[in-house]
Amino acid sequence: MKAELPVTAADVHDAAARIADGIVRTPCSESRTLSAITGAQVFVKFENVQFTASYKERGALNRVLQLTDDERGRGVIASSAGNHGQAIAYHASRLGIPATVVMPETTAFVKVERTETLGATVVQHGANVLEAATHARELAARDGLVFVHPFDEPMVIAGQGTIALEMLADHPDLEVIVAPVGGGGMLSGISLATRELAPDVELIGVQATTCPSMVAALAGESKPAICETVADGIQVGEAGKLTREIVGALADDVITVSEAHIEEAISLYLEIEKTVAEGAGAVTLAALLEHGDRFRGRRVGIVLSGGNLDPRVLATVITRSLARTGRLTHLSVDLSDTPGALARLATVIGDHGANIVEIEHRRDLPSLHLRRARLEVTIETRDQEHVDEVVAAIEAEEWPVQRESIAGVQT
Repeated sequence: MKAELPVTAADVHDAAARIADGIVRTPCSESRTLSAITGAQVFVKFENVQFTASYKERGALNRVLQLTDDERGRGVIASSAGNHGQAIAYHASRLGIPATVVMPETTAFVKVERTETLGATVVQHGANVLEAATHARELAARDGLVFVHPFDEPMVIAGQGTIALEMLADHPDLEVIVAPVGGGGMLSGISLATRELAPDVELIGVQATTCPSMVAALAGESKPAICETVADGIQVGEAGKLTREIVGALADDVITVSEAHIEEAISLYLEIEKTVAEGAGAVTLAALLEHGDRFRGRRVGIVLSGGNLDPRVLATVITRSLARTGRLTHLSVDLSDTPGALARLATVIGDHGANIVEIEHRRDLPSLHLRRARLEVTIETRDQEHVDEVVAAIEAEEWPVQRESIAGVQT
């Protein structure tokens, strides 16, 4: 262990003892089905079962437990678009410490309401997390509040590292640990603990391709940036100074994953594990899907870091996943506007084992001949091969057919 690092493995062990009574010791379970899909032996650390549905509680609690009496009286302040703010709100309120959370003006109402319900005073300011953080620091200086950084803070890093202690206690023969990376607090803490307990374990961080803040920082390209991803919990424009030092010294690699694979991972967690993973929590499974050769045949622990996903986003992700896998397809069919034509189309679709979910009959399109009609049909099928079979059957009737996009996914 390098002595000059700002946080040590001992700090992680101390954090584990300190927070043990205040957080959930979450399960780390083997998923046989995800293992079969990815080719790796997959062990999922379910941090989404924490009270606030996120691992952020570990670092937040470790920090507030070390406030002085004077600091407790003055209170704490944080900036967050979701999980960190909820963790601070919950544990500060539970301990009788005043808490303020600054959230961007664009934050979903459900997250604002949840943070307030957990006991914090919410101030909405700025168009993004960077502007909210700047305002939080201004309020901290003005009102004498203790600012709790979401990741670039030694006690927060140590708290997040307790995840690795639990994973390695449950599965000491892991070969790889994969963690989400936004600012880098979790991977930093996990790296500190793992290098002490299991130095040969490969440590890999994962970011969204659209928001590679740690990748950029390690390459010396650390300027702040505004980025967008379904993994909004790791939507960080610039990695931390402490975290990039620790990650650079101890982690093996930080890789990126596409939005499509993140969405696929969210859907797989829901369908296979019957659990909700937010985008940030799903990126580690997405890494196994997108970079399969790197993990195949190995014992891999992946952190599902949280489950705070907007229901509307979840609904869209599910629909897009069904479209990608060929289980939901929209067809546009032109046929003669004569009695029995609609019934015949329905029969063709049904005879080939597909189910009609929705249908719209159009006669008023300027592009259509007066004796033609267009049917917009959404069908449920097994897979893409089944869709091909249904389309071929429709075309055999000499009806022009086109596949249309569903929720932005070209089918």
